[in-house]
Order: sequence, then C-alpha cells, then structure tokens
Amino acid sequence: MIALPTHVSTRWIATLGNEELVAVEAQLYETLHARERAEKSRAGARYMLLQGPSELVNAWHQWVLVSNETRARGVVIRRSR
Repeated sequence: MIALPTHVSTRWIATLGNEELVAVEAQLYETLHARERAEKSRAGARYMLLQGPSELVNAWHQWVLVSNETRARGVVIRRSR
C-alpha cells in the first residue's frame, strides 16, 4: 500500500512509476467505490455523484486524476469482480 499525500496532484502523480500508478489507482478506486456505495444507500434515487458529500467528491476527484494519467500512459487497469 502506497502512502497517499493529503492532496493528490498531477505533480505527485508524475513521480510515480507505472506499477505504483496502478497500485494507487486501485487504492483510490476502492475508497471511491466504498463512499459511493454508502452515499447511494443513504440517498437512494436522489443520488448524484458530484452533488454528494465533500468526501465523496474528493475521492472521485483524486481517482479521476490518477485514472486519466493511467490512460494517458497507456496503462491497462484490470479489476477482478
């Protein structure tokens, strides 16, 4: 598990190698997914990602920064279900 900074930035992401990037993406995805499940359970049909609590929106923002970098580098992310 890689220690994440308080604020994930593109500058920090650029320091990661591809394997580290994949590990960070997986960590952030799990965090986002857990917060999203909790908010969907709480809000039901009114759920809207970017209008949710700040913890959910911040989790999404951090994940999307890392996810975009994986795509830009051509790194393939595989999730087992």
